[in-house]
Amino acid sequence: MRHVTDPRAMQAPTGTHEHGALRRADLDPDPIEQFRRWLADADAAGIPLANAIALATADTDGAPSVRHVLLRGVEPDGFVFYTNHASRKGGELAGNPRAAFTVLWRELDRQVGVRGRAEQVAARVSDDYFATRPREAQIGAWASHQSATLADRSELERRLAEATARFAGRDVPRPSFWGGYLLIPDQVEFWQGRRFRLHDRLRYTRDGDNWRIERLSP
Repeated sequence: MRHVTDPRAMQAPTGTHEHGALRRADLDPDPIEQFRRWLADADAAGIPLANAIALATADTDGAPSVRHVLLRGVEPDGFVFYTNHASRKGGELAGNPRAAFTVLWRELDRQVGVRGRAEQVAARVSDDYFATRPREAQIGAWASHQSATLADRSELERRLAEATARFAGRDVPRPSFWGGYLLIPDQVEFWQGRRFRLHDRLRYTRDGDNWRIERLSP
């Protein structure tokens, strides 16, 4: 039996989109600094996992994939996340470094979309971050062949037991196949919800060493 959704049930409640306007004059000239401001607002609002982003990559044929990861750094040049370089996203970035992400802060009626090019961070940067992770997560990085097929759950648990025994009584080093990426943006869009779907959308586009800011139709 087909299930048809009543389109009225998909409409936003009347009381939504009441968080105010986003004006050109509100924006920092630097989109990364503006992102920091909005991320700080999300943290201050107590939004769980405010640094969770939906990261999109594509293979060399252009077939896309998307998954949520945690943003672990906002640097002057871009946005940092960490993963296994042999994972699906790592493999796709090796063949096609173009990537994008979106973050939604629904409680503030805000989202940000970022598009750019990803490159691996320096090994020392990955080392420093890896050293801050819980020991269990460090061992898990060795145990998991991320995105590879498993025969069953017990295979993963066996690898975890082996890695735990291997590093018993000593610090866990960072695996060479695990590390960070810096997503260097060429376009960043800030979206603020407004009533009746007349949202504010302001887009930064890289223009040489500067940024061009344009308002987009909702």
